[in-house]
Amino acid sequence: MPNNSNSFSPRRYDLIVFDWDGTLFDSTAIITRCIQAAVEDVGGKRPSREQASHVIGLNLMEALAHAAPDVPKDKYPLLGERYRHHFFAQQEEISLFDGVIDLLIELKRQHYWVTIGTGKSRKGLDVTLERDVQVGGESVKLATLFDGTRTADQTEGKPNPQMLFELMREFGADASRTLMVGDTTHDLQMALNAGVDAVGVSYGAHEADFLLTCKPLAILHSVAELRLWLGLD
Repeated sequence: MPNNSNSFSPRRYDLIVFDWDGTLFDSTAIITRCIQAAVEDVGGKRPSREQASHVIGLNLMEALAHAAPDVPKDKYPLLGERYRHHFFAQQEEISLFDGVIDLLIELKRQHYWVTIGTGKSRKGLDVTLERDVQVGGESVKLATLFDGTRTADQTEGKPNPQMLFELMREFGADASRTLMVGDTTHDLQMALNAGVDAVGVSYGAHEADFLLTCKPLAILHSVAELRLWLGLD
């Protein structure tokens, strides 16, 4: 079983790649409901909460296809449209997990490359990153807290490692100096496929038992535990 103790060497990594939904952004419950509603909208059988949440992290159409095996392919465009309709209607209700802003600021202060590798679309991520957040008493765009981003429609969907390869190339980071942080087996399998270290967080879409199958260095149960493991406290 992974060691969850604070054994991290502060300069072991240069590049940290975060998944977005369920890792930094508290969106898992809403995404699950949106998948369920979209499937019903096009006449499919409503997936269970477990079925809908398990596909989070894949690119959108692959996720919807897995969650709705009874929906014919010719309805996939409508299925995607209905998902986006439900999600954008609720996205203002979604917020970052407690402690995420402070975590990101501290990582940047210590000169890590802080990036995102997500199954979201480019448009969807950009809309979210345009939000204003408070940093040191000032309002700044969330996008300013990241050095780089990759989305599934820019590269390849998880667990294909293409987005990790592109981020490593962009910042000149070796695989041995790169860490993936994610809440799904899709994230952790992508890290395995890229030959980079990974840690899993259990407060998102997939439970710890699932995450353990991908052999992460640790399973962490809160942003505070992640911060401690990274040696920031």
